[in-house]
Amino acid sequence: MSIRRRGAAAVVALAAALSLAACGSGDSSSSGSAKSDDAGGKKAAVATGGKDFADAAKKTAGYGTDAEPGQFPRTITHAMGKTELKARPERVVVLDVGEFDNVVSLGVKPVGYAPTEGDEAIPSYLEKGAGEPKNVGTINNLNLEAIAGLKPDLILGSQLRAADKYQELAKIAPTVFAIRPGFTWKENYLLNAQALDRTAEAKAALAAYDKKAADLSAAIGPDKPSVSMVRYMPGRLRLYAKASFIGTILQDVGLPRPANQQINDLAVEISPEKIDDADADWIFTGVYGDAKKTDRDTARSNPLWKNLKAVKAGQAKDVKDETWYLGLGVTAANLVLDDLRGYLVK
Repeated sequence: MSIRRRGAAAVVALAAALSLAACGSGDSSSSGSAKSDDAGGKKAAVATGGKDFADAAKKTAGYGTDAEPGQFPRTITHAMGKTELKARPERVVVLDVGEFDNVVSLGVKPVGYAPTEGDEAIPSYLEKGAGEPKNVGTINNLNLEAIAGLKPDLILGSQLRAADKYQELAKIAPTVFAIRPGFTWKENYLLNAQALDRTAEAKAALAAYDKKAADLSAAIGPDKPSVSMVRYMPGRLRLYAKASFIGTILQDVGLPRPANQQINDLAVEISPEKIDDADADWIFTGVYGDAKKTDRDTARSNPLWKNLKAVKAGQAKDVKDETWYLGLGVTAANLVLDDLRGYLVK
């Protein structure tokens, strides 16, 4: 069966997971833009804000292997410790859309994928190279029996998502965990690539992305418009900040942000009555799930929304939540750059 992308864990339960994670080599944290984080809210201090959150990218960049290309066995240092891979992996199970994007971009068709709750289809932008991975439960409710049945030789995920399942997963197959999805997507990509023995390909893909971002920045010109990121979700309205997937892309292009989004955090949450906090030259809005279950219509019926300069100028645009907010890899990042060019380059 083809499948798609992707709760609030109690603090006590999370503390137990983090305690387990501490036995490895990193901290747990939440996704910069992934569904399960957004549906579940903050899971820990490292989820949004705090030193551990800020240090996640730097720590992840220090993980990996000293093995030469093609050299096996190789040992991968990662967020949960060290994992030995005896041969180049061929049967890979991925536990989030970021890992899914990473492996597909490197020419690997995963045999298993854990989508988000309530959405079992493959992300549309990954369908072409995804093959037909089997459902292995959901991000927050993994089916270990299904994973074992696929006989994987590598499992890729993150400490945030599944620290409490790591020991069981590691008994099934060699398992490599990043600290967190989200704004660490480039570091996660390189970590996954080292496990797959495809580091050169990943570095080339990131270099191509960097060039594409630089070219877009030059095409927009020196007088860049400010950009505000608004996301409507059940029970909350978010202005996405620098330490998110979309935040890293906007920063790479050199697009200025409103002061309330120019912070090293995932997002700022506001009420619909404070929608004027979203003002900027351009506003790009996403909707998580069913728009009717969010405050989008309430916010947009507010006279404050209609008076925002971006709205008055026709520069408030709905964008694909799937790539702009749920995307966690290089494929999604390139698609966001394409969309930005379409909006901002005349």
